[in-house]
Amino acid sequence: MSSNINSVFYAESYHPIQAGSIDGTDILPHDNAVYRALLCSNAALYDPTGDPKIIGDPYCTVFVGRLSHLTTEPTLHKAMSKYGRVKNLRLVRHIVTGASRRFAFVEFETEREMRRAYQDAHHAIIDDAEIIVDYNRQKLMPGWIPRRLGGGLGGRKESGQLRFGGRERPFRAPLQPIPYEDLKKLGITPPPEGRYMSRFQVPSPPRKPRKLVEKEEYSYKRSSVDREELSQRSSSMERDEHRRTVGRKQDSRKRSYVEEESQYGKSSEDRPECSPNTTSIEMDHDYKWRTLDREEHYHSRSNAEGGEISRKRSSRDKEERPSKRHRHYSRSNH
Repeated sequence: MSSNINSVFYAESYHPIQAGSIDGTDILPHDNAVYRALLCSNAALYDPTGDPKIIGDPYCTVFVGRLSHLTTEPTLHKAMSKYGRVKNLRLVRHIVTGASRRFAFVEFETEREMRRAYQDAHHAIIDDAEIIVDYNRQKLMPGWIPRRLGGGLGGRKESGQLRFGGRERPFRAPLQPIPYEDLKKLGITPPPEGRYMSRFQVPSPPRKPRKLVEKEEYSYKRSSVDREELSQRSSSMERDEHRRTVGRKQDSRKRSYVEEESQYGKSSEDRPECSPNTTSIEMDHDYKWRTLDREEHYHSRSNAEGGEISRKRSSRDKEERPSKRHRHYSRSNH
């Protein structure tokens, strides 16, 4: 028994009578609060899933207690973000006054980040207050009864209602014989004799069942497949829209070509038709060919007009020359 003096163990399920015992071997309630918690437990008066404000994955959520009255949601969010990505945070407040109840629930994105906060954030300082961090016993600990009903864990000596078995106040290894028969009748889990832990060892929080992990992995893979199908569908729709846009552009170009041909007197027989399978290079070449035709048309038209003007000028000059000669001859005779 002397080797068990510095050994401890932690409760895996909650029983009010055992939680009121320093070594987990009591078989009778030692105060009225324990008796009240025992009545609530036997009558099933407490439903841990009945609070609509409790949301999120309990395996990714930590309980943060002994907060300062001055701590607010942004301050706590900033402090807990050091250990991982905070997904949800709820600072419990008084329903009437709105004052902080000095405890909160912080949900992280992954279970690994939750375990990191559980390991490293315990006894951290926030707003000059030393906090305690535990896993979400309300959802994950069988038989849990909260402090307001006489249960809970921890507590201070001044209150006279200490509760053992938690991370802050574990059970001490029994120094007296363990009453296995009486504990079995009450439904209390006996101490794990021979499997005690050191006071400096950190108890591991419950792990998510394998079925839930496989279900989440399946849902994640399914969502990934759905996202891929959606992206493929959207890309195919974009390709179809691009084809329709290109087709509309080709139709508009064909209409513009026809209008230009009718305007400049070019018959459609002199131009190669644009088939639906015509490539952009062929269309550019055809457009340049038509542009050269227009320039030749303008050039020939301007040359024709210039030639006609020059012919008119030459005929006028021929008419004016005899008259000039006649005037000059008449002046010389006089």
